Amino acid sequence: MAKRSKDPAAALPSREEVVAFIANAQGKVGKREIAQAFHIKGSDRIWLKQLLKDLEIEGVLDRRGKTMHKAGQLPPVVLADIVKRDRDGELIAVPTEWDEEEHGSIPTIIIMPSRKPRPGMPTAGVGDRALLRVDPLKEGDIHRYAGRVTKIIAKKPAQVLGIFRALPEGGGRLVPTDKKARDQELQIRPGDEAGAQDGDLVATSVTKHGRFGLPTAKVVERLGSVKSEKAVSLIAIYAHNIPNEFPKAVLDEAESVKPVSMADREDWRDLPLVTMDPPDAKDHDDAVHAVPDDDPKNEGGFIVTVAIADVAAYVRPGSAMDREALERGNSVYFPDRVVPMLPERISNDLCSLRPREDRPALAVRMVIGADGRKKSHTFHWVIMRSAEKLSYSQAQAAIDGRPDETTKPILEPILKPLWAACAAVSNARDVREPLFLDLPERKIVLKPDGTVDRVFVPERLEAHRLIEEFMILANVAAAESLEKAESELIYRVHDEPSLEKMRALSEVLASIGLKLPAQGALKPELFNRILRSVEGSEHQLFINEVVLRSQSQAEYSAENYGHFGLNLRRYAHFTSPIRRYADLVVHRALITALKLGKDGLPPDTTRADLIEVSARISAAERRAMAAERETIDRLIAHFLADRIGATFEGQISGVSKAGLFIKLIETGADGFVPASTIGDDYYRYDERTHSMQGERTGETYRLGDRVEVRLVEAAPVAGALRFELLTKGRFTGSPSGSKKGSQKMRGGQKTADRSRRTSVKVKARRQSHGR
Repeated sequence: MAKRSKDPAAALPSREEVVAFIANAQGKVGKREIAQAFHIKGSDRIWLKQLLKDLEIEGVLDRRGKTMHKAGQLPPVVLADIVKRDRDGELIAVPTEWDEEEHGSIPTIIIMPSRKPRPGMPTAGVGDRALLRVDPLKEGDIHRYAGRVTKIIAKKPAQVLGIFRALPEGGGRLVPTDKKARDQELQIRPGDEAGAQDGDLVATSVTKHGRFGLPTAKVVERLGSVKSEKAVSLIAIYAHNIPNEFPKAVLDEAESVKPVSMADREDWRDLPLVTMDPPDAKDHDDAVHAVPDDDPKNEGGFIVTVAIADVAAYVRPGSAMDREALERGNSVYFPDRVVPMLPERISNDLCSLRPREDRPALAVRMVIGADGRKKSHTFHWVIMRSAEKLSYSQAQAAIDGRPDETTKPILEPILKPLWAACAAVSNARDVREPLFLDLPERKIVLKPDGTVDRVFVPERLEAHRLIEEFMILANVAAAESLEKAESELIYRVHDEPSLEKMRALSEVLASIGLKLPAQGALKPELFNRILRSVEGSEHQLFINEVVLRSQSQAEYSAENYGHFGLNLRRYAHFTSPIRRYADLVVHRALITALKLGKDGLPPDTTRADLIEVSARISAAERRAMAAERETIDRLIAHFLADRIGATFEGQISGVSKAGLFIKLIETGADGFVPASTIGDDYYRYDERTHSMQGERTGETYRLGDRVEVRLVEAAPVAGALRFELLTKGRFTGSPSGSKKGSQKMRGGQKTADRSRRTSVKVKARRQSHGR
């Protein structure tokens, strides 16, 4: 506990006063603001620092970078989704982003009427996403808020996606695809089927919510048979309201733009830049080049150039394309399709850095020392001409001594200098020591008919690392230049793990006999020591995933609190403006700040504007990640649906009172083993050791254990798999005994034992009352 100053004259605030100040403050609140508010000076600042740390450990406060706020409390302005009306007809909203594991139950916001309604201001409704200004309904209540709409971000139709089940007499029922609403069927009246057949995936509009009976809906679009894997990504697209078709105004605008001329740009067409992408990539937004530095003051150093497609030259602020790109936030990638942020005319044509074609670009030329550190950099507004389009494997094969017709002429003058520069940069990265997670990224390959062909882990190549390292350098350079110019910008930020997540990690490590290393300041190096300790062991994959789960989620922010995972003080996304709106904003900011041209940020852009954009694109990124993850789950469930009864090797990836979560080694698919089906014993969940323990035998199933399972059920629409456990648990030698919190016992023995325990408890209560 923090100790107060010994100076009796010092009027230090109480804990309650500090918490109240943070809870009620408008805007950013950190240690400096608290010290100023309470006139805390000198050595008393040490007391304040310790007090804030104690309050964070106790879960009273949350920290985001250097900013503090009351734990679980919403900020004054929040991006929220309006989800329903209550019994009184009031609109109810929930924050778009909320980590229930870290902050507890999700708060609700009651939408209040605007104090000063403006003429023409759109009315908010269910399904809309809006910026709200919120206040707790009661002092100290962090679960219920009153909110007023300041801006409607997106209006969504009240559509429900589901499987149509036809009835003999006509019409039918709709079974929602949303896991949380699968028991809330809708009625579709005869004549409202729109030609839907039994088993079709359909989008419906809700037409009536009555007091009695099922709500009614009308089919507005047939999306195909749910048995087709091609419909799987559509489920995620519709479920997450991802814009899937460009409005006519956007397409017309894209078709009307003309290629950029050389006017006022540097001519870099003779610089042999090359692109490296996956073999099936259709857009190429980054190109690289490296040569040894001939400056005698930088012996052993390199000049590394990264050129990025100049999307800002075609997508102007406030245009139809710009508004649509902001709404989408980013491109979304599914195994069978891509939902692009920009029309193909822009992404795959005018802005794609095709070989031997003139293209506008924003380029950064970086001077790299022999130790791999960036010494300086400059940005340039150019016209370039890519020398060659390469795939990662093609470039790697050339370096490994297997050049083809394309790579043989450029091996010595272009590829080898790139690899030499990357080797130097990699040394600097190792010294910096970012978080080194080793998690295989599984790729699904589809057959021509859209069914799953195979699931595999692509080989991780040096070519991949080369592009990643150069892109990180360019992103850092962008952030540094904008800060130096005192320009507002959107940062890519990643906070350090919360104390709650660190405690959870410590418990998981203890469950497999590992101890969280002693630490001072929290740095990625701490986690790397953990990862190195399990390298090559049966726990390697599992611990990498656990460490990943312990991390905070990266996001976009107009406030800089650094990038913990990369161990960088400042970082901004600059290198992918074709597929990320954040990068387009950073491009515009650079053009304005460095006076490179007329395609920059509008002069009236404010920090508040960038805060709003950051919130919107962070939410869009979460939406895309969820949609991509759910689609993978559904595709793998489709893939395994005809293998019911097959056995698989897996690993226990989670333990709860309900049962065991299993991750299959072969495909990375996740499934579940209900507690009621485990073994022939009464198993209880031990939260401390993250295990299920047999009461009679002591047989134990622990987080991270390798197991063999049999597939007993696959639900492709839900993306769910259920397994039966075949592997015996480990025996501790000491049965758990009858303890409170036991979860289950098999068959009649389970019922008999429960009856005996209930009888004993009733008798004990009676004796207690008798005293």
